[in-house]
Amino acid sequence: MALVTAAVVVLDCAEPEKLAQFYRKFLDGEDGEASANLVGIRTADGFRIAFRRDVNATPPSWPRPENSLQAHLDFLVEDLDEAERRVIALGGRPIETKDPAGPYEERGYADPAGHSFTLRLVPSSAPKQG
Repeated sequence: MALVTAAVVVLDCAEPEKLAQFYRKFLDGEDGEASANLVGIRTADGFRIAFRRDVNATPPSWPRPENSLQAHLDFLVEDLDEAERRVIALGGRPIETKDPAGPYEERGYADPAGHSFTLRLVPSSAPKQG
């Protein structure tokens, strides 16, 4: 029997209900566990994320060095433009505007509480035409 049966990413924030709503809509998720200080969601593929109330939470400042990166999430998407429109419509904001180095097309954002995350284009498995 496995010692660990599930993992949950937990982000601290001042208003967990609002942040859970942002991620629930962005990820097409559903409500998970909830208490006075913790709100969780889960997605159809089993990803679980929760938001813990911390009235003194300080948003990370990444990419600026002060208060640095506290946590970082990557989301694989099939359409960067569509995912970006959804993030912005839900209250997220772009934070990385330069072209990234490396083989993957990606864009950086912050959620409404200031946590950074990246949308990374899923590489196409279809053969190139031409």
